[in-house]
Amino acid sequence: MNQAASSPVPPPASPVPTSGAPSSAASSPASPSTGRAASPSSPVHVYNEWDPLEEVVVGIVEDAMVPPWDVIMPAVVHDKTLWEFFKANGGKRWPLEMLKKAEADVEGFVHILEAEGVTVRRPERFAWDRPIAAPGWSLPSSCYALMPRDVLFVIGDEIIETPMGWRSRYFEHHAYKSLCKEYFQGGARWVAAPRPELTDADYVEGYVAPEEDEPQRFCLTEHEPLFDAADAIKCGRDVFIARSSCCNGSGIEWLRRHLAPEFSVHEVEIHDTHPMHIDATFYPLAPGKLLVHPTRCVKVPEMFTTAGWDVLTCPEPLMPADHPLYNCSRWICMNVLMLDEERVIVSKGEDDLVRAFKKWGLKPIECPFYDFETIGGGFHCASLDIRRRGELKSYF
Repeated sequence: MNQAASSPVPPPASPVPTSGAPSSAASSPASPSTGRAASPSSPVHVYNEWDPLEEVVVGIVEDAMVPPWDVIMPAVVHDKTLWEFFKANGGKRWPLEMLKKAEADVEGFVHILEAEGVTVRRPERFAWDRPIAAPGWSLPSSCYALMPRDVLFVIGDEIIETPMGWRSRYFEHHAYKSLCKEYFQGGARWVAAPRPELTDADYVEGYVAPEEDEPQRFCLTEHEPLFDAADAIKCGRDVFIARSSCCNGSGIEWLRRHLAPEFSVHEVEIHDTHPMHIDATFYPLAPGKLLVHPTRCVKVPEMFTTAGWDVLTCPEPLMPADHPLYNCSRWICMNVLMLDEERVIVSKGEDDLVRAFKKWGLKPIECPFYDFETIGGGFHCASLDIRRRGELKSYF
């Protein structure tokens, strides 16, 4: 395990800029004590995953590094045959040809968003290749600005910098600072959850990921609050969150207290040998439509069935079994992006999911994304909703 350097290396100094439910849902105002409901004039305005999307941040591929091998990696890398790759290449740039293919995918995604009338913003480039350190640990590099969904949780008119559990992503929020400042100056609220220490006390010593037939266990302790923004998903006045290799019970409790009383935070029970983020397991697509993984979602919260929601089981992925995936599983096909209650961006090649979406009354927009998924995640991972046109409602 890495020990702290005698003189901790500071984060990169200055980034280099780049361009860039049921119809009975009830509306209700936010509590006047905190005013967490978004102001009509705020540039930030998001309550769910399906109101008409007006502005979004999409990640960038430039400068992306292979995540350095660290204590958390055995919990998140699905394929053990890849462990030696990360140990040998962690802290180095991804192969150029791989990055070019990933960039072609994400720029195609941006083109579709803009063609559908969505304003697209991008993070800034950053010196991810510089060594990083904090008291108790050091690493040869950071990672990337591929997936803004993990870094910032946006709800109402508030941007929350999350306390991420990967040491290599400790400074990732710096790539989004200029955007956050701009949104703050425009009227949005901007806060940061407590910055974690990420010392050895945060990780279960000798952790071994569970097998499919074993009880669920997690690699994080409850030493301090930890969660990625993508561990939670919004559904009006209700937020759903699952424990993972990046999210512990203390992180869930911090978010619950922070968002109360305007929003209720509910934990979803999952079973996943390498759990990381809720949006490829449990995804409220639109009012009355909940998409779930066929086995990982142990129990759908009763409030959905009581309110009459349809629970839709995701069909088996069609991504070729030999397609290289370094950071996720083939079930990343669930990681779609809703543009409104009907339009949904889905990976080209996932014909069964496209047919299922059409059957469920949605309008799929296909976009090649397998090569981005090789080193990153899906459409939801690669984007961050900044503004959706809609009101705060309860769907239960």
